[in-house]
This record gives sequence, C-alpha cells and structure tokens, in this order.
Amino acid sequence: MHRFVVILLGLALVSLTACSTGRSGGNITKVLPHWLDQQGRHALSASLFERDAYQAHLRDHPEERGGLRYDVHWRASRKGDPEYRLEVQVRTMGRSMDEPLVVTETVKDPPFWGRWSGLLVGETALREAGDPVAWRVTLWDGSELLDEERSFLW
Repeated sequence: MHRFVVILLGLALVSLTACSTGRSGGNITKVLPHWLDQQGRHALSASLFERDAYQAHLRDHPEERGGLRYDVHWRASRKGDPEYRLEVQVRTMGRSMDEPLVVTETVKDPPFWGRWSGLLVGETALREAGDPVAWRVTLWDGSELLDEERSFLW
C-alpha cells in the first residue's frame, strides 16, 4: 500500500510539473469559436445541447449575427507580472488568403490552471470580409511566439 501511494504522488507531481510549464513557456489549451447574436449571447441557456442548437441557428441565419468570438483557454509560465498577447487571424470568403482579419488582445499572466480570454471579431468586419473559412490563434510574449492553435483548413 505504501509503494502505491508513493508512486501515485510521484505521478501527480510529474503531471503537475508538465502542465504548469507548457511548451516554451506557454500554451493554448483550447479554442472555441462562437457566433454571437445582436445581444452578444452565444447561447440562450446554460445547456451545451442548447448552445450547439443556437450556434447552428446563427450559422443558418446570418442576419441575426452580431459578431464572432474566439474563446481561448491558455496558460503561461509565471515570471513576475508579464503581459502576453493573444492574436486571432481569420481567413474569410471575401478576402485573399494572404490578408486575414486580425484581432489582438493584451492579457495578463494567468493563474496556475490557466485563463479563458475572448477575442471578438465585430459584426461590421465580418460583413465586409465574409464568412470565416479558417482561423489561427497565437500566444506571444513580446516578439516570441509561445504557442499556436489552428483550424483544420488553415
């Protein structure tokens, strides 16, 4: 029994160390693109099923859309109180592949378990550029790229 507890604690320590350091000082864990309605909502209730149904409705009814938000879960290694930069690039139907829409936000050092940040692509920009085809989200520390996540078609 004693060996089992020691092994379990060792595995927990190794996994916590791996989670806290990330790749090259930071990582993006998850990106969730959400259509927003005119009131800024991405769902009508807290149900995941309802959220998916409302997202399908907004996808099929572009006149009801109020923008697109990329919810990004990220974490970075802790070095004092640094500022990081999250950036989303969105390739759209109405623009050249070489000219994606770009939205940038400065974010503060997250807690140990990470933080969710929302990057908003406004309704006007989307109407001018057309429907999104692909996206790429990057995490920066100054000029150093810490991590990136991209959609399948990027």
